[in-house]
Amino acid sequence: MEVKGTVEGILFRNAENGYTVMAVDVHGLIITAVGIFPPITEGENVTLIGEYKKNSKYGEQFVVNEVVVVPPSSEEGMIKYLSSGLFKGIGEVTAQAIVKKFGSETFNIIEYNPSKLVEIRGISQKKAEELFVRFESLRTMQNTVMFLSKHSVSLNLSMKIYKKYGALTESIVRSNPYRLVGDVDGVGFRTADVIAESLGIEKDNSNRIKAGIKYVLDDIASKNGHTYLQVGRIIAEVSKVLGFGEQEKPLLDSVLMDMETMGEVVRINSGKVAGLMLDKYYNLENSIAKRLVTIMQEARPLELNFDREIKFYEKIYGITLHETQKEAIQLALNSGAVVITGGPGTGKTTIIKCIIYLLERMGITYALTAPTGRASKRMSEATKRNAATIHRLLEFNKSGESTFLYNDRNPLTQEVYIVDEVSMADEFIFNALLRAMPKTSKLILVGDKDQLPSVGAGAVLSDIISSKLLPIVCLNHIYRQAEDSFIITNAHMINRGILPEPDKKSSDFFFDYQVDENISLNHTIQFCTTRIVKYLNTTPDEIQVLAPLKKGTTGVLELNKALQTAINPPSRSKNEITVGQTILREGDKVIQVSNNYDIQWQKIDGNETTNGEGVFNGDIGKIVHINKGEMSVFVRFEDGRNATYSVEELDQLSLAYAISVHKSQGSEFRVVILVVDRYNPMVLSKNLLYTAVTRAKEMVVLIGNKETYEKMAKNKYTERRLTALVEFINEYKNENSVS
Repeated sequence: MEVKGTVEGILFRNAENGYTVMAVDVHGLIITAVGIFPPITEGENVTLIGEYKKNSKYGEQFVVNEVVVVPPSSEEGMIKYLSSGLFKGIGEVTAQAIVKKFGSETFNIIEYNPSKLVEIRGISQKKAEELFVRFESLRTMQNTVMFLSKHSVSLNLSMKIYKKYGALTESIVRSNPYRLVGDVDGVGFRTADVIAESLGIEKDNSNRIKAGIKYVLDDIASKNGHTYLQVGRIIAEVSKVLGFGEQEKPLLDSVLMDMETMGEVVRINSGKVAGLMLDKYYNLENSIAKRLVTIMQEARPLELNFDREIKFYEKIYGITLHETQKEAIQLALNSGAVVITGGPGTGKTTIIKCIIYLLERMGITYALTAPTGRASKRMSEATKRNAATIHRLLEFNKSGESTFLYNDRNPLTQEVYIVDEVSMADEFIFNALLRAMPKTSKLILVGDKDQLPSVGAGAVLSDIISSKLLPIVCLNHIYRQAEDSFIITNAHMINRGILPEPDKKSSDFFFDYQVDENISLNHTIQFCTTRIVKYLNTTPDEIQVLAPLKKGTTGVLELNKALQTAINPPSRSKNEITVGQTILREGDKVIQVSNNYDIQWQKIDGNETTNGEGVFNGDIGKIVHINKGEMSVFVRFEDGRNATYSVEELDQLSLAYAISVHKSQGSEFRVVILVVDRYNPMVLSKNLLYTAVTRAKEMVVLIGNKETYEKMAKNKYTERRLTALVEFINEYKNENSVS
């Protein structure tokens, strides 16, 4: 629907994100228009495209999707515009004087002959120049937003693009809209392709083909974890994306060759690896390989009587360490780097605590870290020492050239780095940690090799194990106290490919087999709202529902809708906001779904207030307040950090009553409910079931189809991630003769 009118007044404007509430005079009828607008003020004429919607609190509003802004033509409108506050030093008296002097030519004078403004009393040459510059920047911004809106770009995204390129936006977009893909958050290949098509850019344009190739390689990395792809597969996938046939294959080959020449992609043909990888993954894997080899080269054993010190530790704490645990401790402190891997109940935490004890006895500095906030919190609780996420340890550097404050030019100072839940670390964050470590420091990697691989690209833990560069300690002994837990014993059974049978003696592991997905959904709601809540005297917040898939009756999306309605239903006292197809409501449990290094947070602990930046993929919190006027959402995360999300950032939040098993990695929840019905052999594997079960601390409930669970336990399929890290490690190892 289209309406035309004049801006009567700005009722609210968030300067940061452009969200505006304004009164518009439409042929004598005053309407309220809301949406993301470029800088706009009273007196301007607007053409708005959108629809009327009823707001429960503010009444009927016209929600704007597109806007065309035309400078005011009446003298009254021009005076309002110039004195609106957009132009520093121009008040109503000065605005009246300008308009009285130049009349209908006022804006032409400002734009094309600003020196004439000095004829007005109170306007110096400097003020005239400032007025011209500001007028030009506003016109440029408004014209740019209007240009983008004509090419199927939303107002919200238009403002993001303009913030990135400024006055150069139109020329950049016209010459190569595919630049947006890598430069502007929220612009993918499909969006850029729509813009390009509307601009008349040909399908065989080289920039389009390059963007398609990068899109395919990035997409396969984010979805499947591969860092390279065979050339034939790249050609096939790119052809699908670009809509090419066999006749365009020579063109694709030619562009790929150009990209190789320019270093945008790198051809790998070594050992078992043959294909092409984006330069960023090539650089990441080379860097990881080189630094791991260097750490092993620089290794210096500690002068320590391990037998005596470990016996002393056992005596103090009244425990007896297994021989494999003692071996792990000695290797960890004598090697440059080591991998300690084992399932639940095999004593990984005990090893970490003993290592910490020995380091503190010797006065050796160390850092405890993990890939996620939940994992680092668990590490802190288990060791009674401070642990931080890798992101926190490295500290985000907003103004510098590097992503993190600590790097190879500004290294960390600790002598030993203990990383828990290392299977979750992707290549980006693992490389950042290695870059920041002093060359002579030691690296202790602790994790479970049978967990799912990282959400991000690469297979860091499995690649390191496969390379045989580092000593590997595999813990298999389950300790007596762990044997009393059905969660732990059943997890190990699942890892051996056996689905446990229900046991009446169990108080922490339950089965609720159902054939009907709707019954599974209803039972999940009952467990979360009444049955487990009463049984454990807990709250729904401590129960985490997991599902392997997003779609379907028992997929993450439908589970979240149903659980939100049951746990946090709508009410007049709760503000809510719609983001895409999702309703976010005060009181909702939410999860951050991407890394945001810019968002600011504050943490208040007693009298101490800490400020920082960065919220990361997998952080879980609760919506405390929604400001509907500003379209902002205030979230308190589980570790006490408070962050406010602007309207531009709301797509980074999802409901978290139910999350995917992949998103749960590195986390521990008091209760885990896994809901599985339809079988998909490519997704529902033993590793996924094992990962889900090992996320629980006090209780596991498996809901769904028994036959599906049986197939999962027997399904050993895991797609091997295509990476070159092992090859690079072997190359550097051979060059440096590290054994």
